[in-house]
Amino acid sequence: MDFVIRSVFKRSVTIELENDTICYTPEEYIISIDGKEILKTNLNVVSVEGLSPDKEYTITLTDSKGSTEKTFQTEKESVLLDVKAFGAVGDGLHDDTGFLQAAISACPKDGTVYIPEGKYLTRPLFLKSDMTFWVSEGAVILGDTDRSHYPVLPGMTETSDGKGEYNLASWEGNPETSFASLITAIHAENLDIVGKGIIDGNSDKSNWWVDPKVKRTAWRPNAIFLNGCKHVRMQSLTVKNSPCWAIHPYYTDDIGVFNLNIWNPSDSPNTDGFDPESCDGVLILGTKISVGDDCIAIKSGKYYMSERHHKPADHVTVRNSFLERGHGSVTVGSEAAAGAKNVEVSRCIFKETDRGLRIKTRRGRGPHAVYDNIFFHDIIMKDVHMPFTLNMFYFCDPDGHSDYVQDQNERPVDDRTPFIGTIRAENIEATGADECMFVAYGLPERYIDNIIMRNINVSFLPKEIRKPGQTIMMDNFPEMTGKSVYARNVRHFVMENIRIKGCDDSDTELINVTDFDRCNVIYT
Repeated sequence: MDFVIRSVFKRSVTIELENDTICYTPEEYIISIDGKEILKTNLNVVSVEGLSPDKEYTITLTDSKGSTEKTFQTEKESVLLDVKAFGAVGDGLHDDTGFLQAAISACPKDGTVYIPEGKYLTRPLFLKSDMTFWVSEGAVILGDTDRSHYPVLPGMTETSDGKGEYNLASWEGNPETSFASLITAIHAENLDIVGKGIIDGNSDKSNWWVDPKVKRTAWRPNAIFLNGCKHVRMQSLTVKNSPCWAIHPYYTDDIGVFNLNIWNPSDSPNTDGFDPESCDGVLILGTKISVGDDCIAIKSGKYYMSERHHKPADHVTVRNSFLERGHGSVTVGSEAAAGAKNVEVSRCIFKETDRGLRIKTRRGRGPHAVYDNIFFHDIIMKDVHMPFTLNMFYFCDPDGHSDYVQDQNERPVDDRTPFIGTIRAENIEATGADECMFVAYGLPERYIDNIIMRNINVSFLPKEIRKPGQTIMMDNFPEMTGKSVYARNVRHFVMENIRIKGCDDSDTELINVTDFDRCNVIYT
């Protein structure tokens, strides 16, 4: 069985099988290090810990068909700093912030700050460049429940020469003052956050989720916030109970996410799993996300940030990951005024989310709000209510219900009109659909340019257990149940080798679709 070594750390390694299966292999296989069996698994992406720094290893994968081996060299480590040597208690009662921050501040280049087993009650910690933050198995970084103990990060500060701006914080696409996150890194490079331990925002024991849209001193923080960073990797961690979005990389490039487990209660407000905003080069592998909002939401800010600090979301890859319960499995937008392009989601399982592929934007996002080359393929969707939705009337923000945003009549194209280019979905099996299979609603003044759907099988829930629901969040759009395909204001739409089972209608509903290519679309 062939595999690729995706990332090598100081004391661990992540591999990915090269096969055509989704998340799992048909049979278990054995992973050995230097001839010693380490574990049996059926996962396509696996991280192996317990290694030593700066050492050559041979990793072997064995199944019933044979063995494959590769060699690799772990990274060098200058020093291992145990936070208990700095005075940390780790009993979940004493405030360990100062001791943990002291270890971080004292850590030299290529050093590791080690968090041994225990519960470490802490206020926000600020990581830095050229270090590893190792939360070991059995260790919990536990967030302080008192928001008055959290530093405030000013959203935007004018530079001393009066010619520029220094941006430290963000809230839903704008440079708004926010509390520092439990784990915060600002302009850090070559940063690893690893280990089988837990980063627990402790929000289930605090009031972060009460009146979530009310600003109290500052806006809610994340569990992990990365601002202006480069070359950041995260491996094996569990991140849970975040005050708002769990992990928020912001203007951060070259991010690797391997075998993370991100969990928030299903009723926790705005607790997205992983939201890269204006990031270039994001790789998410073997990660499980189960949250109270979108599992993954790809963003690039609202109008102000797009115009003054323009940076699109680019080169985002999600593979061999398990996404469940959220509002959307993988969402693009709506705060993506700087655009989003070159997104590939493949070999994933979406389970019990409201929507699978979710594209959302609205008038007012601006001339750079271009979504293009977005490709979903080789995906299993289980009990996803609405597998595919594309919405250019999304009613977010204070003016979301205004005539300007919600008017379904044609308006002049201006410098705030968004654009959706090519969206592709191929080789997808979806069972348990409810409200609809596919809804796309473009602007009458700017149609969705190109939708391609190939090799897709969708089956609906039985009619007696389905319920009407809101497929896309816009005004004056009817609830649906058992709807197969609704497309409106689309320039080019391709449906090829599509099988739809158990819906209430028997054909597509197309309004203002300029060019429709249909081949082998079967209703049963």
